Amino acid sequence: MKKSIWMNKTDSFDKARKFNDDYYISMSSEERLETVQFLRETYFKMKKGPQNESGKRLRRIIRVIKQT
Repeated sequence: MKKSIWMNKTDSFDKARKFNDDYYISMSSEERLETVQFLRETYFKMKKGPQNESGKRLRRIIRVIKQT
């Protein structure tokens, strides 16, 4: 999947936030997941990621909380 860089110029943070919200809401759930995965892979390439991090899966963290 080829991604391109684009920008949207606004005169306030509120308008920029609204544009972002509308943009991502208009995408299908599959497109949003592909975007997240693309950003993760780009991040790991830039950071040269940890040796045990494949970049292909979301990290899962489980915490056991003892209730009293």
